[in-house]
Amino acid sequence: MITIPEMLARNARNYPDDCALVEIKPSLNYRREITWKVFDEEANRVANMLLASGVNKGDKVIHWMVNSIDWLIAYFGILRTGAWVVPLNFRFTEQDFKYCADISGAKNAIIGEEFFGRIDSVHGQLRQLKKYIGVGGKTPDYIKDFHSAIAQFPVTAPAVQLKEDDNCSLYFTSGTTGTPKPILLTHSNLKCAAITEYAHHHQTRDDNFILIPPLYHTGSKMHWFGSLIVGGKATLLGDVSPKNVLEVVHKERGTIVWLLVPWAHDILVALEKGDLKKEDYDLNCWRLMHIGAQPVPPALIKQWKQVFPDMQYDTNYGLSESSGPGCVHLGIENERKVGAIGVPGFNWEAKIVDEKGDTMGKGEIGELAVKGDGVMKEYYRNPEKTRETLKDGWLYTGDMATMDDEGFIYLVDRKKDVIITGGENIYPVEVEDALHNHTKIYDVAVIGIPDDRLGEIAVAIIDLKQGENITEIEVIDFCKDCLAKHKVPRKIIFDKIPRNPTGKIEKPRLRDKYSKGS
Repeated sequence: MITIPEMLARNARNYPDDCALVEIKPSLNYRREITWKVFDEEANRVANMLLASGVNKGDKVIHWMVNSIDWLIAYFGILRTGAWVVPLNFRFTEQDFKYCADISGAKNAIIGEEFFGRIDSVHGQLRQLKKYIGVGGKTPDYIKDFHSAIAQFPVTAPAVQLKEDDNCSLYFTSGTTGTPKPILLTHSNLKCAAITEYAHHHQTRDDNFILIPPLYHTGSKMHWFGSLIVGGKATLLGDVSPKNVLEVVHKERGTIVWLLVPWAHDILVALEKGDLKKEDYDLNCWRLMHIGAQPVPPALIKQWKQVFPDMQYDTNYGLSESSGPGCVHLGIENERKVGAIGVPGFNWEAKIVDEKGDTMGKGEIGELAVKGDGVMKEYYRNPEKTRETLKDGWLYTGDMATMDDEGFIYLVDRKKDVIITGGENIYPVEVEDALHNHTKIYDVAVIGIPDDRLGEIAVAIIDLKQGENITEIEVIDFCKDCLAKHKVPRKIIFDKIPRNPTGKIEKPRLRDKYSKGS
């Protein structure tokens, strides 16, 4: 039996002096790297420190940091204690943090310096969370410094037995109400992600995975697990721009890059405008660009392949509930099917079902359901939602899709109204609830409309109270005071809100109207 933490230990035994991780922040002219041996030892220090502080197998440890080598050291250290790691979105507000701490029941937290200010106002209100470790910067009095805290502990592995069916992590997502939902994953789920990724993209020790998206998400980190399983290194890029992406591939000899739609779009625009010149970089090492986290415009990929004709391409579909991407993927051998999300991933099954759960015929639209070892254990402390989503081992995704005669799956629409902008989910009800607090607003609907760069943007349609007046800038400023930055609508439209006889907003009508720009 091998778990993700054991994969790290195995690499440390087999390739102790090989580079495992590189961290680069171009704006700070910063570069750091560590070997597999050091990575393994530092993770052991974290584990031993947490165990000494009273963390036991099955406890929960909040993990709130931005991407860094220390992020991964802390993550593996928590897993090695047998505790559940609880990674948090770095866009979460202090109230989101409090909610996640209360739901998880965490007693300990490892916090990056970027979030010290956010927890200052709420840490005294938390029922169970009492012990904090801070990474970087000057820590407040109630937070211990990470590096000095772990330095006194041994580099040997703790004597904690991990089993594949042990629970190991809570990944908070959000439902249509906007309330974050904790998804409980096991060591078997994480192992499935590694095996699936390796089967799809054939990583070797010579690969260098350029890690750009946030590590708190199940996306690119789970993709890198395919490199972890064979001892392939990762390079964490801290400042995302077209120039920095091309430079890190060129200088670090990156071979695999997982991009969000906006980043791929920006690279193509920079090359087209002449802001960057492809010939200034040696990109022959870059063998695979894969993409996901949101609908991928086929036109974008066709343009990408014109610019990079010899590069492999893959689209990946997944959810946090499926332990990240790969339950459905296009496959590097199926570029002719650009536009589809693909076929069931390695060791996965997929089907399209109607409201009764019966399998639908080819070409018919229904809900996509998937089945495999990556399916989550449950929504933690939410049995009703778990029963609604997991049925006879199948994960009902909430996405509407269709399957063609060759078995390729195409997304049609989302059962939920979630808006995906730049790979981040926005839940309309949460934004609507915030706007309803404005004294001049009578009614509001939030929808997503297509955007060339971000895939979708959030648009708020607002019906003002009679006799009231307010500007678009005032609405946006109001949202900035009560919502995380990525949830603020990109556009405000003043109009009437259509509702059906039962009082529900007719969002399809609004999407149809404003997607066409009328």
